[in-house]
Amino acid sequence: MRVSTGFGPRPAGGGFETFSWYFFRASGIVLIFLVIIHLIIMHVTNDVSQTTYAFVASRYANPFWRLFDWLLLTLALTHGMNGLRVVIDDYVRNASLRLWLLSLVGVLLLVFFMLGTITLVTFTGAAAIH
Repeated sequence: MRVSTGFGPRPAGGGFETFSWYFFRASGIVLIFLVIIHLIIMHVTNDVSQTTYAFVASRYANPFWRLFDWLLLTLALTHGMNGLRVVIDDYVRNASLRLWLLSLVGVLLLVFFMLGTITLVTFTGAAAIH
């Protein structure tokens, strides 16, 4: 079993692996800022016990926060699933098991992305505000 140091060479030759290598680093940097902003707004400036349906409804009345949460969802899911894909590629030697696991990762990514996007797009909070 190989132990990763986290310091690997950039993939040569372009293609999906090179894109994935760059995406992993760029999305990680953006996620640091998105997560810090999310934590400050949801857990520092507001009391967690006051994070109610009405709070979320008033927050989602502004399209900026829906876009912010969708970006956080998109980057976190794709960053995490890409990391899982790399781990599977590195450590699963059986080709058929690797294909099955990578397919499962792809399906999970799609399902969670669709569920999160549908929730963010269709959320209506008019009843909670009045």
